[in-house]
Amino acid sequence: MATLSHGEIWRAIDALTDRFDMTPSAMARMAGLDPTSFNRSKRGSTQADSRPRWPSTESLAKLLEATGVKFSEFAALTEQAPVRAPHAARGGRSAPLLGLAQAGQDGFFDEAGMPVGAGWDEAPAPDLGKGLFALEVSGDGLAPVYRDGDRLLVSPTVEPRRGDRVVARTAAGEVLVREMGRVTARTIELLPLNRSSDDRLLSRDEVTWIARIVWVSQ
Repeated sequence: MATLSHGEIWRAIDALTDRFDMTPSAMARMAGLDPTSFNRSKRGSTQADSRPRWPSTESLAKLLEATGVKFSEFAALTEQAPVRAPHAARGGRSAPLLGLAQAGQDGFFDEAGMPVGAGWDEAPAPDLGKGLFALEVSGDGLAPVYRDGDRLLVSPTVEPRRGDRVVARTAAGEVLVREMGRVTARTIELLPLNRSSDDRLLSRDEVTWIARIVWVSQ
């Protein structure tokens, strides 16, 4: 068999994400890997990073085991899969995508809640304004309102009002998906989406940013 190139390996992985209708991060989680394992930022061979980065044999083995795809079939995908252009280049819109569990980590948002830095994936999204980003839910902690795999499209530029569903990040790095309650000059009330949590009354100094959920895709 001919040697597989760097681009062919990654195109075959992209073909698997399309086949299973999953994002690269969701596919990596399904395989028991770090969610960023298959992200474009890990691949190199770009203007920003000229070093080609290959997926490890272990990560490929876990991916094939999780999907039930044989290596021979994967190898065939390297020849059949077309070069994948970004969503915007294909005529669609896209938004930066991050796992909700990662959103509390440093380096992904500026002080206004705008997405920054590396490590983001991308997801198709409607054109709902500047700064739009997506957070992918994992687990059932927000059920039945939001379920595992749902993507919350969040706008840091749309002013949230009482009754809106929002994402808030505290100065301590906690990320809360809540309903906006009463807002005063000193405090912000955040109400739970289900009965598993209590109301939270935070001082404005405790909240780094708060952004409105404007769309949900499943």
